[in-house]
Amino acid sequence: MPDTDNLGAQDALVALMIAVSASDENIRTAELIKIQSAVNNLPVFADYDDDRMNVTAQVVFDLFEQEDGLDALFGLIRKHLPERLFETAYALACDVAAADGRIGEAELRLLEEIRYELNLDRLHAAAIERGARARHLT
Repeated sequence: MPDTDNLGAQDALVALMIAVSASDENIRTAELIKIQSAVNNLPVFADYDDDRMNVTAQVVFDLFEQEDGLDALFGLIRKHLPERLFETAYALACDVAAADGRIGEAELRLLEEIRYELNLDRLHAAAIERGARARHLT
């Protein structure tokens, strides 16, 4: 298991995006492109070292192999992600889920868990979901 003590808020955001992509056990190219695009273009990742993505991805994959891996992932998120970035995290998760044009049951369940774990207001979460849906319509 990789060391998670030196992860930061940006790593937590990347971990959440990777977790959403991996939740249905099928990481799609569109989802990877969405994650890379977010890291390359969003202000929250302005000083992020892209090389950390591989380490963060390995942490997520290792956690998902454990029986209580999802709980451990959320523990990592709570530890490293400041509350001011909770809505940002959910928006990024929704964008990754919607990136391939369809959201499966596994992704829906994980998004529900994320809403719960981050204690997001239902109305705010619905607005974020609606925005992701609008951005990814074909």
